[in-house]
Amino acid sequence: MKKQQVDHVLRAAGRSTGEKQFVIIGSQSLHGKYPDVPDEIFTSFEVDLIVSKHADRTEWLNVIGVDSPFHETFGYYADPVDVSTATLPRGWKGRLVNLPPGETEGVKALCLEPHDLAIAKYAAARDKDLIFTHELARRGIVFEERLLSLLDQTPVDDELRERIRGEIARDFHAERRIEDRADSGA
Repeated sequence: MKKQQVDHVLRAAGRSTGEKQFVIIGSQSLHGKYPDVPDEIFTSFEVDLIVSKHADRTEWLNVIGVDSPFHETFGYYADPVDVSTATLPRGWKGRLVNLPPGETEGVKALCLEPHDLAIAKYAAARDKDLIFTHELARRGIVFEERLLSLLDQTPVDDELRERIRGEIARDFHAERRIEDRADSGA
């Protein structure tokens, strides 16, 4: 999705709920820090939204949700979620990033900082999430040391923590291994 499409979802979310602020926690939150990031990094057509002030209005977003007339018309939609949807490091709320201004009719959004987003994606571990985290690392959007520091602040069990450590190492060292093999003539 392009930032303009995220702005469109926010306008529609504001109209359907009467709210003026949302939190974006899925991959579209990358638009907070990188509004001009190339489209090919995004594979989803939904904007995962949390209603900031009145959580009871979250379900109202279904009017612009999956399989709604909005979705059928535009090909993208709002996915109403809550804070339990993602596994996030402690302190993530203090690192939220403002979505840059756009055509949102005054509706604002706070977005996950890219490293917090990556931790959530590593924890979810769906194929699309791991492709996304690999791209974040490959493009230099996230850094290994910061991810490992945040992982230590993430409430997960030891088994999951070790799996995530392995995936972080894979994302940052896989290309180096390929280059090393090429240099050695293998």
